[in-house]
Amino acid sequence: MSRSPSVGGSVLNAHLGLVYAFLYVPILVLILLSFNKSGLPTAWGGVSLKWYAALAHNSAILSAALNTLIVALSATFIACVLGTLLALGIEMRRKGDDKGQVVDTLLMAPMIIPDIVLAIALLSFFNLLKVGLGLHSIIISHAVFNIAFVCAVVRTRLKHFDYSILEASIDLGASWFTTFRRVLLPAIFPGVLAGGLLAFTLSVDEFIIAFFNSGSGQASTTLPMQIYAMIRFGVTPEINALATLVMLVSITALLASQRLNKAPRTHE
Repeated sequence: MSRSPSVGGSVLNAHLGLVYAFLYVPILVLILLSFNKSGLPTAWGGVSLKWYAALAHNSAILSAALNTLIVALSATFIACVLGTLLALGIEMRRKGDDKGQVVDTLLMAPMIIPDIVLAIALLSFFNLLKVGLGLHSIIISHAVFNIAFVCAVVRTRLKHFDYSILEASIDLGASWFTTFRRVLLPAIFPGVLAGGLLAFTLSVDEFIIAFFNSGSGQASTTLPMQIYAMIRFGVTPEINALATLVMLVSITALLASQRLNKAPRTHE
């Protein structure tokens, strides 16, 4: 006896609901506890914004937030420039190239290599070159793995680009620089911006690589590192508030990245 479609749909909906609950209930609990008036993580004392206000008066958190912003913006800029140029070079030379799969594999490597492996490799690289650790080493480290993500996003945009427009621009007398600035860059800019937002999000959230490649002291401490240092003494509503703010920034950037990276509509 076969099950009716309604029964099968109900089972799937229940399974989907359980999956979403497993994924998002802990996050909702975190957000709720960030408004807990009580200083105890398990005892509800009413609704209060005092833990968010406390963040504004915590010098260690403010310093870490500034460091995170410097690292994220700098790494994003470097990744956008190099990742875009890399995507252009690959896509424009891809036709007739039998090494495409090898190139794709090399580009994906920074995305699939475990963070701990990449962190140790970068630390060894800096030690080999006798480069001191600090914000500059974190910026370089974040840019290394962000380049691959920016390149992947920009390449997606380029797959929908009509290269005959570039040929027409050159035939009409425009230089390569003018063609790039007036034709190609405006067409792929949403992809570049989407890749930049993704890179910014990854840089803000990244902990392991920053932890291994940072210098000593508060001068090179990022927000994820600060949260780790605070949580060793127990989870407090202040940590929940800080984690909530970081999560909101990440989600906003990711949603904007997805919206910008939608494939352009083609008109028949």
